[in-house]
Amino acid sequence: MRTMWKPSVLILALGSVLAALAPAYAAGSVPNGTSVPGRVAAKPHSAPSSAPKSGTDGPSLRSSSVLIWDATHSAVLYSRRADVAMPIASITKLMTALVVLQGGQSLDEFIEITRDDIFVGRSGYSRLKVGTVLTRGDLIHLALMSSENRAAHALGRSYPGGVRTFVRTMNEQAVALGMSHTHFVDPAGLSSENVASSEDLSKLVMAASQNPIVREYSTDKGYAVRAGRQMLSFRNTDSLVSNPNWTIIVQKTGYISEAGKCLVMQAIIEGRTVVIVLLDSFGKYTRVADAKRIKKWMEWRLSADLAHEG
Repeated sequence: MRTMWKPSVLILALGSVLAALAPAYAAGSVPNGTSVPGRVAAKPHSAPSSAPKSGTDGPSLRSSSVLIWDATHSAVLYSRRADVAMPIASITKLMTALVVLQGGQSLDEFIEITRDDIFVGRSGYSRLKVGTVLTRGDLIHLALMSSENRAAHALGRSYPGGVRTFVRTMNEQAVALGMSHTHFVDPAGLSSENVASSEDLSKLVMAASQNPIVREYSTDKGYAVRAGRQMLSFRNTDSLVSNPNWTIIVQKTGYISEAGKCLVMQAIIEGRTVVIVLLDSFGKYTRVADAKRIKKWMEWRLSADLAHEG
């Protein structure tokens, strides 16, 4: 039997997250495309024409919306269009997992994949056939790690009140977290109407990082489940979890054509807890490349600061 999180415990944990974020977010975001050494500056008004050069003002990135949040020092290190609501695709599944876990339903209860969980279209791909029976815990695991769409929809469908109540709860949770530019319409993220800003998603990542189940499942390298008479092996959609140079606490990838390639994570970089949000990255590997560029930029920046202090 897996450990269950009671709603009261989740609420206290989320309250702590909001309290930690409040000082910096009260001042707003830094100007678009600007890096800062300390606290958050004025809220951005317009998008930059191009990214700053690496090693000068900030990392050279190819994602349309970016936020690099130093949670250790409560500081935004870099921001670009971070207050703009954009489609977030399967990043949605972080909220889906939090709502399910907060709901207190048994993770050992079996749920069958039905035709109601089918989404017609390329983005709705799933390896879980109609009739597959898995535990709620398995569905959360696959939704977070392998971005399984039918798993995510089945979680919402099996919630008390069904998908409609589940989505309403997702939006209520977004409000509770202070995600003012966020709106959900489905639990899998297959609709382009699931939108959020990078600033909002940093709050979601911080909240998700407080849950040990989300941390474990989202960063697992691989997982296998029995579907009928066969075993299905799944792998993580984020290749960085297998990279020994990274220490990732929680992560989630996302993609639909309207959202582009997306990636959010909390990681330890140079001893700092850092939240990275990358939305609408162009190209198959750009989001991973941008994350690597951010890591190198932070390592360079810290080295330069230490040299200056010396």
